[in-house]
Amino acid sequence: MPDLFCLSASEAAQRIAAGTLTARALVEACLERIALRESDVGAWAHLDPDQALAEARARDQSPVRGPLHGVPIGVKDIMDTADMPTGYGSRAYHGHRPAADAACVALARAAGAVILGKTVTTEFAALSPGKTRNPHHRDHTPGGSSSGSAAGVADFMMPLAFGTQTAGSILRPASFCGVVGMKPSFGLVATCGTKPLAPSLDTIGGVARSVADIGLLLAALTDRPELQPAAPAQLPRIGVYHPQPCDQAQPATLAALAAAREALARAGAVLGNRAAFPAFDGLVVAQQAIMNYEAARNLSWERLNRANEIMPRTAAMLADGMAVTPAGYDAAQREAAAARAQLGAFFGEFDAMLVPAAPGEAPPIATTGDPFFNRPWTLLRLPCIALPGHRGPSGLPVGVQLVGRSGEDARLLAIALFAEAALGAER
Repeated sequence: MPDLFCLSASEAAQRIAAGTLTARALVEACLERIALRESDVGAWAHLDPDQALAEARARDQSPVRGPLHGVPIGVKDIMDTADMPTGYGSRAYHGHRPAADAACVALARAAGAVILGKTVTTEFAALSPGKTRNPHHRDHTPGGSSSGSAAGVADFMMPLAFGTQTAGSILRPASFCGVVGMKPSFGLVATCGTKPLAPSLDTIGGVARSVADIGLLLAALTDRPELQPAAPAQLPRIGVYHPQPCDQAQPATLAALAAAREALARAGAVLGNRAAFPAFDGLVVAQQAIMNYEAARNLSWERLNRANEIMPRTAAMLADGMAVTPAGYDAAQREAAAARAQLGAFFGEFDAMLVPAAPGEAPPIATTGDPFFNRPWTLLRLPCIALPGHRGPSGLPVGVQLVGRSGEDARLLAIALFAEAALGAER
């Protein structure tokens, strides 16, 4: 019998609801795994085993609340929690205790989840890395900003974790750590109580070890049961698109895309090439301008009153944001709006696009990697999911990304379920 910490969230929830597993036993197994591995991985910003066990016992003593009943989940430390400190990855908020849960945390608790603890984030979910290391090789980054969430799920510390994405903060860590990560359509999950970075981009999603588990989480948070994926009714039509300039893609990423394309074709998917789309060529620059402009203003209190406690990379990003003029910001937003108006033409006959998830394998620990291949889709507010299945020359995971049509999250999850089986995703 496999260790309990290896259970998927879906299987754990089913067994707890059936009475063949207790939430306490599952949480104990996760805590034992954390005790064994945390010194190497560093996934947690706050962990209180006694509190997590008390919450698990409470679940065992109550009727099933919802689809996540008894399932332990990691909460990214830019999401407020009323019963745990929330530091936003910054020295400026050491010991900070919010008065209320973020909306997504409150919804997870209402669905029965056990909040295991707070996972490490880069400072304000931006550029400055925290202590987390890639569980596959501790000298390499897990990616950011959802560092602890991706690394913890990959290392079997918990089956589910929250992530957020403003540029590439879910998809890139998922690729680097070899797990499934989804950024849903913009606005699908309520962001109230999550520290804003760039509100026109910030999106809440999750990290798991399977597509089904991501669907379970999103369905529970949104009261949309259709997000629990089933196989697509028809074989998917998938376009293969290489964003320009594509010289950012390293050989490992090109190999991952080629292998995914072959596997999907063998499984019966209809594959085709999506030709260059010049209307999207400036979106990386536009996204960066919008993100930095909004971040510099949303973090005005920190920038003006806690400058000596902000990490240098964060300070540099905020300085870049202050250098973006209102006219420049407005122009970038117009470019984004014009690109969104052409999404129908971009997708054409395709249900989803297969694109790189990250430039290559996880780079060394000094950086969280480049979100180049994620920025356009975040700006376009499209649902995106990263799938594992390939290893690079150093043996580190390299994922691929599926991008769906706006608002068609259920359809993308169904296609991802098909793709997951086709890729025989390597864990």
